[in-house]
Amino acid sequence: MVSSYPLPEGFSEFDVFSLGSCLLVEGLLGFLLNAVTIVAFLKVRELRTPSNFLVFSLAMADIGISMNATVAAFSSFLRYWPYGSEGCQTHGFQGFMTALASIHFVAAIAWDRYHQYCTRTKLQWSSAITLAVFVWLFTAFWSAMPLIGWGEYDYEPLRTCCTLDYSKGDRNYVSYLIPMSIFNMAIQVFVVMSSYQSIAQKFKKTGNPRFNPNTPLKTMLLCWGPYGILAFYAAVENANLVSPKLRMMAPILAKTSPTINVFLYALGNENYRGGIWQFLTGEKIDVPQIENKSK
Repeated sequence: MVSSYPLPEGFSEFDVFSLGSCLLVEGLLGFLLNAVTIVAFLKVRELRTPSNFLVFSLAMADIGISMNATVAAFSSFLRYWPYGSEGCQTHGFQGFMTALASIHFVAAIAWDRYHQYCTRTKLQWSSAITLAVFVWLFTAFWSAMPLIGWGEYDYEPLRTCCTLDYSKGDRNYVSYLIPMSIFNMAIQVFVVMSSYQSIAQKFKKTGNPRFNPNTPLKTMLLCWGPYGILAFYAAVENANLVSPKLRMMAPILAKTSPTINVFLYALGNENYRGGIWQFLTGEKIDVPQIENKSK
């Protein structure tokens, strides 16, 4: 019975239900949209290009985030984590790896778009596949480290989902956080920012903008910035001084990224959007053969 489990400290019944509902909507919507993105790529031959493979890979990472959110939503409605400590470690590893992979693929798409619009160089299949394999192996490495003692996975403040434990803020946490953040966040933000700045300058010269080059960086920082700020705050101050409700806003915002990314990189891509329409309706739409052409 739900009533047999006490509420997490700092949360009311309404808070738990509201946060659980947010996680459920994020999880199911993100899963549905990314599933359509994935299946459309596999079913529609015209979509299977190296550049679209990066969008497909991003959807694979994001559907993992959505599954993680759905599990957290179910636990939130129960008001406790029913899968034990090993389940917490598995949930933390899966969520962290897919989150890092999502950030990497957003940067990879930015890098590919820079070459398409600024150097007129098309991505080759060998490069796309190599990049995807590297991203998954690289993020698996960093996500596995807390399982063997460098960093640690533990419960979020709601105690119904698990992630990297920032509450201790000790030397072990800080020594893991700094290199992990440099290789999995700082470099990716720089790639996204520099790529789209170059694209914006190119569009300004040609006077023919194909999409808003400021949007990807803004959405990336909106989704992942609060988590980054909280993580670094925990490195210098006691994170428990921040209210549990405020700390839960970071994962809630982060789990909006799978839905936002679909609208930005799949539905916002004229070529990919046409492929999704063809998959759903059987009606083929002729679009200009310029990959990643977006609104």
